[in-house]
Order: sequence, then structure tokens, then C-alpha cells
Amino acid sequence: MEQFEFSYPARRKVPKRSHVGVVGSGDLEVLLEPLEGSTASVCVRTSAGGFQKIWKAVLDRFFSRYDGAARVEINDAGATPGVVLLRLEQAVEASEK
Repeated sequence: MEQFEFSYPARRKVPKRSHVGVVGSGDLEVLLEPLEGSTASVCVRTSAGGFQKIWKAVLDRFFSRYDGAARVEINDAGATPGVVLLRLEQAVEASEK
């Protein structure tokens, strides 16, 4: 099990908490909760070792479009980058409903 922490600049408040996905083979869960301030903080826990550069690239891409001040926790069981982006987008959508 590996764990990574990332931070990104944020410009706006996140309305409410959200939880999407499940920790299961080839999937992941994303927990998103509002943070005070101007930073998004991301903690990734993954069972797939050796992929920190790929995680960073996927999260850099997501946060180049998303500017919410949030604490994001990702619990991964081998999801592909496409699934990661999908779950992050679902978490944002659930938070903003």
C-alpha cells in the first residue's frame, strides 16, 4: 500500500461533502469535503505500487480545470486513469447538487 499527498491552488468554496465509488478491484472511492482557505489537498492511498508519476499527471490534469478548496481522499484498488478522472468529476458533481 502506497500513500501520496498533493496540493493545488483553489479559488472557490466547495458547497458540501460528497462520496462516490467503492474500493473494489479496478475501482476507487473519492471522498471530497470543503476546506477553508485557498488550497485543495489530496491524499491518495493505493494498492498498486510504483505509479506516483501517473497519479500526479492525472491529478494535475483534473486540478487544471477544478479550482475548489477541498480535502480529497482517494482510496484506490487499481483503477485506470480514466476511472480516476470519472470518479473525481462525479464527486464534484455530487458536491455541487
